[in-house]
Amino acid sequence: MSDSAFESLADSLLATLEEALADHVDAELQGGILTVEGDEGTWIVNKHAPTRQIWLSSPVSGARHYAFDADSGQWQDTRGGGDLLAALGGELGVELNWQAP
Repeated sequence: MSDSAFESLADSLLATLEEALADHVDAELQGGILTVEGDEGTWIVNKHAPTRQIWLSSPVSGARHYAFDADSGQWQDTRGGGDLLAALGGELGVELNWQAP
């Protein structure tokens, strides 16, 4: 995946997450970093360009890294723990949907 393709996918994902979460929790996207304040603490979701991954820091599940899987169209845990939207949505109690542009 090219740098520009990664940036486009990551930016689309982060913007969609901010919009979807805004009705349920305090979510703010700034400089490629999404900060989410929930009942159990603070989640950070950010793009990591050198590895072309999305990184999640969670007060519930800890730190995880997600790489885009073109076959499924999802951001998959690099250690086999499922997809980002299911993990984050499950922890926050919000159904999250995103499709690659």
